[in-house]
Amino acid sequence: MIKTEDYFNRQIQLWGEETQSSLQDKKIAIIGSGGLGCSLAYALGTSGIGEIDIVDFDTVGLHNIHRQIAFTLADENYYKAEVVAKVIKSKNPFVKTKAYCMDFEDFKILDNRYDLILDATDNLQTRESIDNYAKELNIPWIYASVEAFNGQVCFFDKSSFGVFNISNHKPAGITAPIVMHIASLQANLALRYLAGLSVVKDKLYYLYFNSDGELITQKFNMPS
Repeated sequence: MIKTEDYFNRQIQLWGEETQSSLQDKKIAIIGSGGLGCSLAYALGTSGIGEIDIVDFDTVGLHNIHRQIAFTLADENYYKAEVVAKVIKSKNPFVKTKAYCMDFEDFKILDNRYDLILDATDNLQTRESIDNYAKELNIPWIYASVEAFNGQVCFFDKSSFGVFNISNHKPAGITAPIVMHIASLQANLALRYLAGLSVVKDKLYYLYFNSDGELITQKFNMPS
């Protein structure tokens, strides 16, 4: 039988058994199971969080697989949320996962409650809807987006996503490593928060590679 103290040994060394045990009582939702969602699922699905719900109406397409690390060629045309939930469970016997194969507008009318919501979507309108939903239920959420060689992350608490220009902008090309890099930052903020460690809220992190290939990080305080 697998023991939690063996499986989570490295994290227990980091913050002790009490903090690790507290994660088992936490429940999160990952909205979207594409590039960001897959990477978030891998990072957080094996961290000790007790319940993780995956929300996505879409199915796996061939053009997704290069940057959506939970999927293989055999998963093409299957529901993304179901594949991701199954992958998490196969890696961590201590987590409860549930796939919601629906869009966010249908999902948000369900009577669910979470400690944290993670945005892994690809359009501004859904993110605005997530923000409204989170504010209504008084749940913090973490926004992230990626495009080309850049990305941004923000832990939304008091600030409103409405400060963004909500448009129908669709991202152009995206490299796989930047997706994982941004998801890693997002996952680290989530795990610190859920473990009771300090996190900076309502500050936008913008990361990009300049023309010389240097990684630049800029920070912007978000208005209330």
